[in-house]
Amino acid sequence: MDSSYAEKTFADPNPLKRFAHRRRLRDALGLITTSHEPRRVLDFGAGNGELLKRAVEIWPGAELMCYEPDAGRMNQAREHLAGVPGVSFLDSTDQLSGIRADTIFCLEVFEHLPEPESDEAFGHMRRLLGATGQAVISVPIEIGLPALVKGLFRMMRRYGEFDAQARRIARAVLARPVSGRPRVRLESGSDYYLHHLGFDHREFERKLATRFRILKHCCSPMGVFGPALNFEISYLIESRDEDGPTPT
Repeated sequence: MDSSYAEKTFADPNPLKRFAHRRRLRDALGLITTSHEPRRVLDFGAGNGELLKRAVEIWPGAELMCYEPDAGRMNQAREHLAGVPGVSFLDSTDQLSGIRADTIFCLEVFEHLPEPESDEAFGHMRRLLGATGQAVISVPIEIGLPALVKGLFRMMRRYGEFDAQARRIARAVLARPVSGRPRVRLESGSDYYLHHLGFDHREFERKLATRFRILKHCCSPMGVFGPALNFEISYLIESRDEDGPTPT
């Protein structure tokens, strides 16, 4: 995986990309309802731990748990959160088996997961949340105008790669995402999609609604314009009865 998560997100040389990544964290944290007071916060796929660093400022009394299975990113998270007291670091699903979390954040994870890994992650989250917890899941918007903006940016940086080819970008702009995304096998034995292009948040939302109750959603970085003019969409969810999808 990449050598530094921060350098490609919150500390990227491009100011627009830095703004978008910082804004998505703010919007994700802001989705938690005022009636829900987090006591045990889990960042599921924490990257370098930036979200937890911000979460402790909002909920200073909460217990924080950082789950990141990639060794390189876990090392970055440990370093980044070194000054934050009381953080638990978890790097395997075995370590998740004996805990509960009333609040889970899972940001920019599911677009990388093939179906078996996605189903497994949903299962972990359902068990971790129990009947009363809330979770925020965010995924990128990779169709329409956002796909054009992202595609042009990727072409300027690494022309010719899978997600930086005009024909694939054109399909995404027309809301017909390409299939056949390259994947790699992680040390854990799980598969992982390398690129965002080809992911469809609309299909993900339908799948999400069969497993959880979607309470509300927001788009980033300029929420008022909705999915058509934003780069990210975040969903606030809770556990639901096993009786089919719930309208959003």
